Amino acid sequence: MSMHPTGASIYVGKRKRGKGRKPTPHPNDSSHPRANKRAPKPSANQSPLVAGGAMMMLVNCSGCRTPLQLPHGAPCIRCAICGAVTHVAAPPAAAPSPDPARGAVAPSWGPPPPAAHGRKRAVICGISYRFSRHELKGCINDAKCMRHLLTTRFSFPDDSIIMLTEEQTDPYKIPTKHNIRMAMYWLLQGSQPGDSLVFHYSGHGAQQRSYSGDEVDGMDETLCPLDFETQGMIVDDEINAALVRPLPHGAKLHALIDACHSGTALDLPFLCRMNRSGQYIWEDHRPRSGVWKGTSGGEAISFSGCDDNQTSADTSALSKITSTGAMTFCFIQAIERGQGTTYGSILNSMRATIRNTGGGGDSLAGGGAVTSLISMLLTGGSASTGGLRQEPQLTACDTFDVYAKPFSL
Repeated sequence: MSMHPTGASIYVGKRKRGKGRKPTPHPNDSSHPRANKRAPKPSANQSPLVAGGAMMMLVNCSGCRTPLQLPHGAPCIRCAICGAVTHVAAPPAAAPSPDPARGAVAPSWGPPPPAAHGRKRAVICGISYRFSRHELKGCINDAKCMRHLLTTRFSFPDDSIIMLTEEQTDPYKIPTKHNIRMAMYWLLQGSQPGDSLVFHYSGHGAQQRSYSGDEVDGMDETLCPLDFETQGMIVDDEINAALVRPLPHGAKLHALIDACHSGTALDLPFLCRMNRSGQYIWEDHRPRSGVWKGTSGGEAISFSGCDDNQTSADTSALSKITSTGAMTFCFIQAIERGQGTTYGSILNSMRATIRNTGGGGDSLAGGGAVTSLISMLLTGGSASTGGLRQEPQLTACDTFDVYAKPFSL
């Protein structure tokens, strides 16, 4: 144990705890570094990103295939993850190359126009994997509830929220790997001091062996897009590079990851644990290699559904009405019941609700009634399933007093 400059106790290393949101890994997962990939030349792999009326270009890194934002007019770019230099041709004047997996035209959405500091933007992703062996029942419900929470409780403009679900008619709002990547870059594009950004994901999560040497336990955490069996998963290194590292001073990002193995899905440097005395301490998860996993001065905080080696439930045991993700339900319930004043109070409320759902789902912390927010959105019914074994986690780019720091979006 060592002492962090803030005075908080720091424990080094990841500890493991232990049927949820975890798919069967595909043997040909293209996100695996040893998978058999077809790698087109970078100049044929460019995608447009509209930002404030200008056209930014995304190119895939020639080394690790991570999408990179090419500065206007630049002939090459160096990847912050693997260090490879990718040389590109001049951006095409005609329409961009369509997503090869969908063969569609340019996306119909772009970031909000430049405005005064203090903009609010969100990406909400809910994946049900319909008609597959990985199907989940509650993820689209989660997405709808989260959108309602952001617009009604936290004044997020409706047109500043990107929804990625299978219900969308726009092909670029289907939660494929390509579209989730583009949405993550949209979220951070042009971010400024005072901005409040939210990334919510409800779907499958998994783990795979890490070959970069930056994971204490040797495993990367991943998110599973709708097409993960053919296009591969989104690895935590890429999520960190897209959502965390570019965050500028004065901007704030909150991630809510309702998936299996999601404890450190953003690869943030510090994870909040409760010690044997019932006190929250911060574990130091900074890579021993020295790779920077923090922001560019901004503040990044993540709530996740469970520890890295736990699973997250898709269940009706909490709402009593229909299926939801346990983590999403408990987070919204904490806000609805006035328990969202600090990060510590939210985390305590979420953990207590899940812990008290063990006996068939009939006993909930603070009462068994579904919150008004969720009841107004969800209909239907199914038997409760109870017996939840997951512990929501809190990670951050820096340590803080979880009971003193006010929560706000």
